[in-house]
Amino acid sequence: MRKISILLTTLLLTSLSTLHAQKYVGGDISLLPKYEEAGVTYKDKDGNTVTDVIAFCKQEGQNAMRVRLFVDPSRDNDKAVCQDLDFVKALGKRIKDAGLKLLLDFHYSDTWADPAKQWTPDSWKSLSDADLATKIREYTKDCLLQLKDAGAEPDFIQTGNEVSYGMLWGTAAADDGKANRCFTSSPEANWTRFINLLTEAGKACREACPDAKIVIHSERTPKPEVLTDFFDRMKRASLDFDIIGLSYYPAFHGDLATLETAIKAIEDKGYDKDIWIVETGYSYAWPINGDNNGKEKDYDYTGTYPYTEEGQRQFTADLVARLNAHSSVKGLFWWWPEDNGNKNVTANWWNAALYNHDTGKPYAAFYELKNFTDGSTGIGNISANGKQASDDWYSLSGRKLSGKPRQKGIYVNKGEKQIVR
Repeated sequence: MRKISILLTTLLLTSLSTLHAQKYVGGDISLLPKYEEAGVTYKDKDGNTVTDVIAFCKQEGQNAMRVRLFVDPSRDNDKAVCQDLDFVKALGKRIKDAGLKLLLDFHYSDTWADPAKQWTPDSWKSLSDADLATKIREYTKDCLLQLKDAGAEPDFIQTGNEVSYGMLWGTAAADDGKANRCFTSSPEANWTRFINLLTEAGKACREACPDAKIVIHSERTPKPEVLTDFFDRMKRASLDFDIIGLSYYPAFHGDLATLETAIKAIEDKGYDKDIWIVETGYSYAWPINGDNNGKEKDYDYTGTYPYTEEGQRQFTADLVARLNAHSSVKGLFWWWPEDNGNKNVTANWWNAALYNHDTGKPYAAFYELKNFTDGSTGIGNISANGKQASDDWYSLSGRKLSGKPRQKGIYVNKGEKQIVR
């Protein structure tokens, strides 16, 4: 019996180690080189200067970074839109050389691509739909091969950014893209066109980086019926991808219960895909977008999490705990954490960075992120004799339960399998 218990413990620890290895946490650090060029100083919590920000992030428990890529960012005058292929090669190589995983985010545009803006690159705007499908495959493959040659091969690839309503709509000036948008009520031809573009992009990923995982990214977190309609269509089309990526910003999407509803809706559908939060953030001082030019007010979550360093930390801790309750959620990325207050880099409209603009030190939330992968939900405190020090109960996937389960099944308690009848 003792041998069986020891074997079981070994298997559980091995399984747990594998489970943790599949979880990734970090941030979209696409502007880091610009801050460094501007002479911004990054420090640790004790005030010591950090000479290598990426290595520091790894030291503090982060294991993956996200970088965006635009087709021709010179067409945009936004200072934050500067990530051309050469830029991404250099930053991607730094990330890989530091031993972190790289999530590449194709925007397939010359400017920001999001649900309201999916404008076709200027150099592609005259292409027919058929030629556009060929172009996206050729462009994607060429970028990936160049990244590989530069030592910056991505481990995860987003084929489009927040493509909730399609992508490569057309040109913004004439707004001729309206005919190509993909709403739940849009003609099937729109969806066929969109899925064909995704298919061709995915083929390029498989050809150039066969070991990389493909992410399809939506931000319809507050509208689970729209979210699941989107991924139902992907499933019916047998689209080849691996990860469902979500954006979740409380300022725009609502409270954590809203996120919980979205995750459960995806899980209940049985898509058999991992779920990643590829963008998130919460303010440390002011509404994320200030007054947002009067166009949109932030969702008021200050009653639960005030706009303070502690409020940001508590939100992050609660977000991590909520995500860790779902074995399907394997990725968490903070958006623009590296913002460190230099207006020469870009305008300071993003108030949810993880660095104090006055001191250069990380906010407390920075140190909460590592709890997503540090085993806080795994089967912990197992002693040398194969027993747990606590009376905690866990699912077979390693998820900690709130107490002894009432539902029938097999669980783990004190280092041994337990049957609840």
